[in-house]
Amino acid sequence: MSASATSATAERADLRHLSGSLVLVGAGKMGGALLDGWLRFGVPPTNVTVVEPHPSAQIAALGDRGVRLQSDAGGLADAAAVIIAVKPQIAADVLPAIAPLIASSTLVVSIMAGRTLHFLAAALPRPCALVRAMPNTPAAIGRGITVAVARGADAAQRELAQRLLAATGAVEWVDDEALMDAVTAVSGSGPAYVFLLAEALAQAGVAAGLPPPLAEKLARETVAGAGELLHRTSLDAATLRENVTSPGGTTAAALEVLTGGNALANLLTKAVLAATERSRKLAG
Repeated sequence: MSASATSATAERADLRHLSGSLVLVGAGKMGGALLDGWLRFGVPPTNVTVVEPHPSAQIAALGDRGVRLQSDAGGLADAAAVIIAVKPQIAADVLPAIAPLIASSTLVVSIMAGRTLHFLAAALPRPCALVRAMPNTPAAIGRGITVAVARGADAAQRELAQRLLAATGAVEWVDDEALMDAVTAVSGSGPAYVFLLAEALAQAGVAAGLPPPLAEKLARETVAGAGELLHRTSLDAATLRENVTSPGGTTAAALEVLTGGNALANLLTKAVLAATERSRKLAG
């Protein structure tokens, strides 16, 4: 990434001048990644309350820095923003418990997979600004991408949501919530597809005669390096692929197997459509 791009990312996520308090409900892997990003981009620890009955040692240690830790939402007053990062299966139990935190001016950001804006609005006690977001696991290293959709949020609240979510990587917005199922299938589940590629490439290397440790190392570093190259360059994926492929060479021989009859593209399309349909069913 260029220095200017890095600077722009930091500016979008700058939270040093955040006014009001943040309440993070649920501090598992994704909630913890958000919290780490907020603190890294300047949120004063004393402005953050974490509601988590079973905090990890890493989250618990943040109490020494001033982050307030609670097992429930008892005693908390209105917050500028409440970020809901619990498992969707327990949402119906959690949302009524945080009702005292919600005022008409409160921004509620949910990263619960499959839980719609309609579900959130019906479960909360009064109208408020809502944002439904779908991050992905590279958020843990600040390289995630999140897609968000808003309801009832004014420009300032949408900007606040943008900055909170940008603390873990890139953010894109959509106007049509129906797109979130496909978003879940592509970027939410997408890291698993990439990890499967690395796993399968290592297995193929062993089949070709490489020692397993070397095959795994080659596959891991190749996938990681190719991803970083794709991240840093302005060239599209097709051009990068073509740049590696010499006519009649080894790469061309491999790609003929992978792309013959659009084999890989068709398989990925079927996979993404299956994940999209499952997301729709989970959302009800």
